[in-house]
Amino acid sequence: MLPTEKQYVQWHENETLRNARWLSQSNQVPPARIVLVDDKTTADQAYRLSCAGTSMLWDGDFHNARQLLQALTRRIERSEQRKTSKAANKNKSAKPTAESVLPETLPNLFHQQRQAQAQRSRVLSRLLLKLDTRYVSQLRRAPDVSVACTAAFGELDEPCLLSFRDLQGALGAAGWRAKGVPIENLGLSIFPHYGVFAPTRHEYVQLLLDAPLPNEHDIAFDIGTGTGLLAIILAQRGMQQVIATDLNPRALACASENFARLESAVQLQQADLFPTDAPVANLIVCNPPWLPAKPTSPLEYAVYDANSTMLRGFLQGAKQHLAEQGEVWLILSDLAEHLQLRSRDELLGWFADAGLAVKYRLDTQPKHGRSQDTTDPLFAARSAEITSLWCLVPFDN
Repeated sequence: MLPTEKQYVQWHENETLRNARWLSQSNQVPPARIVLVDDKTTADQAYRLSCAGTSMLWDGDFHNARQLLQALTRRIERSEQRKTSKAANKNKSAKPTAESVLPETLPNLFHQQRQAQAQRSRVLSRLLLKLDTRYVSQLRRAPDVSVACTAAFGELDEPCLLSFRDLQGALGAAGWRAKGVPIENLGLSIFPHYGVFAPTRHEYVQLLLDAPLPNEHDIAFDIGTGTGLLAIILAQRGMQQVIATDLNPRALACASENFARLESAVQLQQADLFPTDAPVANLIVCNPPWLPAKPTSPLEYAVYDANSTMLRGFLQGAKQHLAEQGEVWLILSDLAEHLQLRSRDELLGWFADAGLAVKYRLDTQPKHGRSQDTTDPLFAARSAEITSLWCLVPFDN
């Protein structure tokens, strides 16, 4: 939803000073310099303006704005390729391939990719659109975006400026919410909301179906529920009481809708990790962000966990919320280990520090497209990735 503290942006249009509410889902500050651009603006001109830090307010055909954004993306990709080739020539070596990448260089390559992604996001986010009250666009051939924007950003009774990319995100989220994400293992679909990570990678679902439930299965917690998928699995498998928590209001609204659609009797609670005023659980499940890096947007909080803060906090608190003979199921990829961002010994040390021991582990290999992309310099790490369900129990169990 919209931030509680309103921000406004100003620009000149036909020698008249205009202003509007500033919306940014990546928390970017209002642009200091805005110029008007339209159908006559070339992609090269727009690229130079954006790279120089100038934001561009689109005043042309809506579909041409989408084409301009695609053209800007191609120019960014060409620029990145030139930089890679230049670096390779400087080092008198060929462009790095998956086979030529040394393991010790993977952390640097990962951070370079993250920096390139951040720069790409900044450049592309400088193409802006103005929407009138209730998200009405006056551009030629503009679709009705009011429903998608209201669902993503909340009600708005004043004009606003936002990046075309944020608008595309809202429209894309509306599509996911309408058609759902099929979960083949379960024979059902999950309906994500804007700002809630869609479970398009769900190879771990089979792990939760295969893991034997604890002997006592009265109460289960799903920590950081997101769309609510894991809580739904626990309820379908016969856990008598399932309590799902999340700190993100968007996630809570999303999970609540999915529970209602599937008639899952799951209790929801807004909490930072563990529920309050709840009995101890026979089973505690968590699928935390898998990579220890700083998120740069709300959606990235589902993927990146700076300093593994959530993971370590979950492990440290799990034992005190666990019933006697209870189990912890931790869903975690080892991609961070292959990227040398975290070691296996470090992870096992966190288990031990939390008073938890490994009872068993179930593994599955990735099936997503990036794990098959041999042109990716990180291919060696991605193709070796394993996602595991770690069953953890207290030392004295």
